[in-house]
Amino acid sequence: MTATVTPPARTQRVDPKKPRSAATSRRWGTVATYVAMSLLALVFLFPLVFMFVSSLKPDAQILQDIDSPMAFLPVGDISLDNYFGVFDRVPVAQFMFNSILVTVLTVGLGLVVNSMAGFALSRLAWRGRVVVLAVIIATLIVPFETIAVPMVYWVAQLPTLVFEGGVLKYDFGWLNTYEVQIVPFIANAFSIFLFTQYFSTIPKSLDEAARIDGASWFAIYRRIIVPLSGPAFATVAILTFLPAWNQYLWPLMVVQKESLRPVMVGMQYFFQLNTAWGEVMAYTSLITIPVLVVFLVFQRAFVSSIAASGVKG
Repeated sequence: MTATVTPPARTQRVDPKKPRSAATSRRWGTVATYVAMSLLALVFLFPLVFMFVSSLKPDAQILQDIDSPMAFLPVGDISLDNYFGVFDRVPVAQFMFNSILVTVLTVGLGLVVNSMAGFALSRLAWRGRVVVLAVIIATLIVPFETIAVPMVYWVAQLPTLVFEGGVLKYDFGWLNTYEVQIVPFIANAFSIFLFTQYFSTIPKSLDEAARIDGASWFAIYRRIIVPLSGPAFATVAILTFLPAWNQYLWPLMVVQKESLRPVMVGMQYFFQLNTAWGEVMAYTSLITIPVLVVFLVFQRAFVSSIAASGVKG
């Protein structure tokens, strides 16, 4: 009987001249991607950094540092005097309260109204819904400035209830009210379109099963569609929040009482005589913080909605 001797396995030597493995290439590609994204994020952060840093400097130092990297560094005469000056010049708390109230009601009511309109256009079968959706989308090409003056005329004719001397009275005209800043912007064409497109991606077999069990259309909307559409609601909330918070032209036209003005109208207080750039930066920093907070809270849902099917057909 002859024994078979197996030769020892040869150890493979790594040739340094060979190309890198696929895993190494992917690793370096990931590193390069994150580096590029970080640099791009810094570019977008520069204006915010400049704004926050300048809010801590006096006007003379802001103008002195404007042409150097020191404009982005909190160095020199740093203090909170600009923020104290803002509260002395304008009623910041009242403006913030007005903007928060108008924005919250506009976003909240808009989510309900626009989502129900999107539900009717995407889930219900009725004659003419394609035409209605086309008309709604067509309104997106009409600039707001072209209809602002006619809207001022019509809101001045609308009936309203006012309290005078503790008595509720019936009057006409929505000028100088919260209603005129909220109601015209509840229904939004783009929000309806986005809800319609997102709801269309949800299988309609869920509606059929619920109808067989005796559920009404409103029950289907509330118990099935809404829970499955969190990303769409978050996206619409952000896209509605930004224009509602940034309103300037419309409140400037319809609101003359200082107690009802939003934060953006308050910007004109700083450009009347000598422009105080430090106070301008402090004021813009204060009114930017709520926007950043809202985006950070909803960013994951917002990104997932855009990446999934929030705007696809």
